[in-house]
Amino acid sequence: MIDRNGYRSNVGIVLLNSKNEVFWGKRIKQDSWQFPQGGIKPGESPEQAMYRELTEEVGLHPWHVEIIGRTRHWLRYEVPDQWIRRDWRGNYKGQKQIWYLLRLVGRDCDVSLRASVRPEFDAWRWNQYWVELESVVEFKRQVYRQALTELARLLNRPIPPFGSNGYGRPSHGARGQIAVAPAKHDE
Repeated sequence: MIDRNGYRSNVGIVLLNSKNEVFWGKRIKQDSWQFPQGGIKPGESPEQAMYRELTEEVGLHPWHVEIIGRTRHWLRYEVPDQWIRRDWRGNYKGQKQIWYLLRLVGRDCDVSLRASVRPEFDAWRWNQYWVELESVVEFKRQVYRQALTELARLLNRPIPPFGSNGYGRPSHGARGQIAVAPAKHDE
């Protein structure tokens, strides 16, 4: 499901525990960490895709979580050419994502990274909501900042000010600054 602008429809999941810590999964056989995410299949709503991905990647079912909210619009990131599958080159730019904020109402032991035949993660952990994003693949970092910043309003937590990196330290030049551009609504 690639749209006319070259973006594949996708969902991202920020999963909270009772302490408002977020779930991070370590990509299988890699040193990068990320939130659960995945593509929306034809005929699926973003919410249906979110529940499917949650079960496939984390082993959690709808009764293990409650939806707190979601991003208002699609958030986008572009994928570098070297990461694009050969058969998609030319018409694929990247992902457009709806991000969901969920609360785990089940237990940590309900998490199962082996729920799928092809697991995405080989380890997981809880982290503070605002953490450094160095362990996230570089081209996804900005969309993670955008999603966390927008969803923070649902936690009654302060949103980091512009000019800071949003993760506890002053920024050092443009690299650390959060620049959140309004997303276009094109559902």
